Amino acid sequence: MDVCVIGGSRYFGRRLIKDLRDSGAAVTVVNRGSVPVPHGVIHLRADRDDEAALRTALAGRSFDVVVDQVCYSPLQAAVAARVFSGRTRRYVMTSTVEVYAELGRPGGPGRPGGAPFPESAVDPSAWPVDRGLPWADQHFLAGHYGEGKRQAEAVLTREAPFDVAAVRTAHVLGGADFTGRLAHYAERIGRGLPVVVHAAPQPASFIHEPEIARFLAWAAAADFTGPVNAASHGALDVRELCAEIGRTAGTRPRLVEGPDELLSPFSFDRCYAMDTGRASGLGFRFSSVTDWLPQALKEHEER
Repeated sequence: MDVCVIGGSRYFGRRLIKDLRDSGAAVTVVNRGSVPVPHGVIHLRADRDDEAALRTALAGRSFDVVVDQVCYSPLQAAVAARVFSGRTRRYVMTSTVEVYAELGRPGGPGRPGGAPFPESAVDPSAWPVDRGLPWADQHFLAGHYGEGKRQAEAVLTREAPFDVAAVRTAHVLGGADFTGRLAHYAERIGRGLPVVVHAAPQPASFIHEPEIARFLAWAAAADFTGPVNAASHGALDVRELCAEIGRTAGTRPRLVEGPDELLSPFSFDRCYAMDTGRASGLGFRFSSVTDWLPQALKEHEER
């Protein structure tokens, strides 16, 4: 394959680039160049928000597939749909479990009977798009992360002249994690410090950094379209997550209830569990969270 990766400067995007390269794919990375790309790939420097600069950087180039790691708004999606018209046959957008956030409260409309979310809970072919919102404002964009991803999926699905797949990733743990979320639990539980949780926390899906990179590489080579959930088996609420971390650390977690401003990162009042039946039916085999969580904790310690 001849693959273009947009973004990919850190975390599982960087691992994806290496996995694609090592599989024999020709890889071109498009980003602003803040971090050197891995050896053996082509690097094109451009700001994906600057349509003219993106066209200039891509002049004379075409790809079998594009994997977009950094599409956060309908405006960015619209630029991509225009710029990559005639340059690719397939486009894989990295989306997020956050597209389900507003539907996930107990008894919410998108979660009948408390079941994990199927892809159909958020249909990009019908989701409303509002390009008049201040998507260029970074503060607004950060505060509307899930909605930005929903509308980006919608624009690509309805306007792109190429096949589009949207990979809705679970919460990613392990590897070169820069978020500090798993570290919060590992360090507090390991030191016997209290972890603040909801009284009745809701379950969430997780995936290991190497597994989501493998999934994205698999999706790049596949031919399905539309949204697909990507998560390891075994959704956990924060109490269950702490229990698993405690077992690995040989320490009994100290869990306390507290105000929202003190809640630990994966203590949720809404469901973030995803149904992965579609991906499994397409042939991808996920691991279980309990299989890799000890390794993810080891990776944190080594960092």
